[in-house]
Amino acid sequence: MSSSPATPVFQSLACTFAFWTLRLWLGFRALFAGLEKYAGKSTEKVPLLDEFGNPDISGAMVALDKNVYGLSHYHALPPSLASDLAAEPFIPGWALSAYSAVLGPALILLGLALLAGFASRVTLFLMGLVYTSLTIGLILLNQDAGIAWLAIHVLMVAAALKLVEHNRLSILSKW
Repeated sequence: MSSSPATPVFQSLACTFAFWTLRLWLGFRALFAGLEKYAGKSTEKVPLLDEFGNPDISGAMVALDKNVYGLSHYHALPPSLASDLAAEPFIPGWALSAYSAVLGPALILLGLALLAGFASRVTLFLMGLVYTSLTIGLILLNQDAGIAWLAIHVLMVAAALKLVEHNRLSILSKW
């Protein structure tokens, strides 16, 4: 059995599929990470149901937690992480406030731009900067597991930047 090298057409197609896979993963990752910054919990009381789906005759109620999304629930960083970062001398309070204000919208916009193929090179570079900035915060807090996860994100962005020349569906492809 001999294996023949892939023809240039199939090799190029494989690189295109590899880029599209990274583009989809990174785009959806950024989009949903940004949307989760607007997540909150809402509790409502609903009647307890019996085994037939009818309200319990005793009138018992149960609390049901639901995920809700809205501008009023915006939190760029978890409260414990935000307070730890606020105590860091390397990050002035105004910088942390500004960063927190733009993190969610930036992730959403970058995710949508990458999914749409809008200026993929610039979008990927900016996404890499966002993940690098998140890494810096985790380095200051000695959060090794988070640093490793973000390093994988940065490597995926770097791989996508290397493969972006094989992007066949894009808007402003030179960018």
